[in-house]
Amino acid sequence: MDSYLIQVNGHGDHAPMLDVHLKSTGNTISSGKAKGRKPRWAVRASEMSKKTFNPVRAIVDSMKVEPNPKKAMISLSLGDPTVFGNLPTNDEVTRAVKEVLDSGQYNGYAPSVGYQSCREAVAAYYNCPEAPLKAQDVILTSGCSQAIELALAVLANPGQNILVPRPGFSLYKTLALSMGIEVKLYNLLPEKAWEIDLEHLESLVDEKTACLIVNNPSNPCGSVFSKSHLQEILAVASRQCVPILADEIYGDMVFADCKYEPIATLSTNVPILSCGGLAKRWLVPGWRMGWILIHDRRDIFGNEIRDGLVRLSQRILGPCTIVQGALERILHRTPPEFYHNTLSILKSNADLCYAALSAIPGLQPVRPAGAMYLMVEIEMEHFPEFENDVEFTERLISEQSVFCLPATCFEYPNFFRVVITVPEEMILEACSRIQEFCEMHYQGAEGAQDLECDK
Repeated sequence: MDSYLIQVNGHGDHAPMLDVHLKSTGNTISSGKAKGRKPRWAVRASEMSKKTFNPVRAIVDSMKVEPNPKKAMISLSLGDPTVFGNLPTNDEVTRAVKEVLDSGQYNGYAPSVGYQSCREAVAAYYNCPEAPLKAQDVILTSGCSQAIELALAVLANPGQNILVPRPGFSLYKTLALSMGIEVKLYNLLPEKAWEIDLEHLESLVDEKTACLIVNNPSNPCGSVFSKSHLQEILAVASRQCVPILADEIYGDMVFADCKYEPIATLSTNVPILSCGGLAKRWLVPGWRMGWILIHDRRDIFGNEIRDGLVRLSQRILGPCTIVQGALERILHRTPPEFYHNTLSILKSNADLCYAALSAIPGLQPVRPAGAMYLMVEIEMEHFPEFENDVEFTERLISEQSVFCLPATCFEYPNFFRVVITVPEEMILEACSRIQEFCEMHYQGAEGAQDLECDK
């Protein structure tokens, strides 16, 4: 039998080095062909890959439509604030990364959960008396998407189910189904500024429910839950003993007339994994820096969930070390006016877009309170020539060269989502074209009935 001696060396923030000494007893491994086996090629995609399905990509990729060549394309579909260059990150953020790169101190491997000093920086930034945090409560990840993936993977087993908002970010379902986890969709209520239908939510809980996903502020809705509504959500979770996965990547991206409450600050007994990152508030989604904040004051997760997250993080070996090295400076040197200016632009665009679309017959926008999005209802009875929101948005592209994402992508048909990070002049031009499109196709009650009769 072979024996191995493994010696671990390492200290501080730097990843431990493994010195491996192999002592062999002389046994050899046969490399011959297995008896009775006839070699043949049989390479197949894994079951996990077959179960992986992104509804946004599936719907968008199937939209075989060309924009109007006479009009420049305006895309209001991609939730990336950097696309048009009108929302650059702050100079302090960029400078922090340049300094780290020039130092040459962060070119190697880091611990899979992140450097200790960086975890301490995130914990200090989010720590508060209502929801205290220490470095061991922070897992650094490759973007918020990986934070969500790790949180799901540690909380749920194949065959269990999770509760997901409808409309909601499509990645939750994509990740869950690939892991063999069932998705149960709970309804949000547009007439109540996208609050959760709490009765419907609670009715979905059963003995196989592993966690509840709460996305606040919301993608795709742009909604921000009030303190009282968050307390009602926590009451459901507490009654049913269901942990919460809080997607708070848009945390603090709320307009001036609204207040963001991290859900963990409102409960002492519901265990919460809060997922966030640099992507949206600091306007650097491509830097892939996210984190999980573990809130577990009653020790319900215990060591098992923490240890599980550490083990899962070892599959990727941590996020970008350059950005980790800059993290403390990014969090503490970014001036407050940068955040205020970003929110001022988003609020102005949201108000312009909401006002313009509200004046268009057949459309019913829902006023957003934060994040980067606005949802618009299509009164399909007034557009009878279109079967659904996908066909409506396809024709909007082909006739007006304006691309809005059909809300079927978010499990919510007959709405579409508008991204409000584009420059103001593009928002106004897009809304003008949407108005022209709707006026062209809108049918009053009588006209819609006549059209139905002609079919």
